Amino acid sequence: MSKNGDEEKVKHILTGPKLSAVKTMLEKDHAIDCMFLLHMGRGKWKEAKDFMRSNELTLSDGTFRSRMIEIEQLGLAKSVRIDPLKKYYVITDLGEKVANLLLGFFDEIDV
Repeated sequence: MSKNGDEEKVKHILTGPKLSAVKTMLEKDHAIDCMFLLHMGRGKWKEAKDFMRSNELTLSDGTFRSRMIEIEQLGLAKSVRIDPLKKYYVITDLGEKVANLLLGFFDEIDV
């Protein structure tokens, strides 16, 4: 790929409404954690908290909810109501694609 072609791709990612929104979300605290939690079917707070604690990792309730709302707004997950106050999140096809790309990215650099 030419440098000019790469420059155009980068410009598109940084300025395009859809891709720049995904990039901005992925830059935030625990966004990748939340994508992986969705990928593993742990889109409910209790399941997410239990997984993170079992691996000696931290994730606050507020951060989880904020990231999930952003992820849902981008179409990477959808929420399902449990009751009037609670909901859980399920990954969408697009979200699954993003999660798989992230897994592949980390596989590539884990050498």
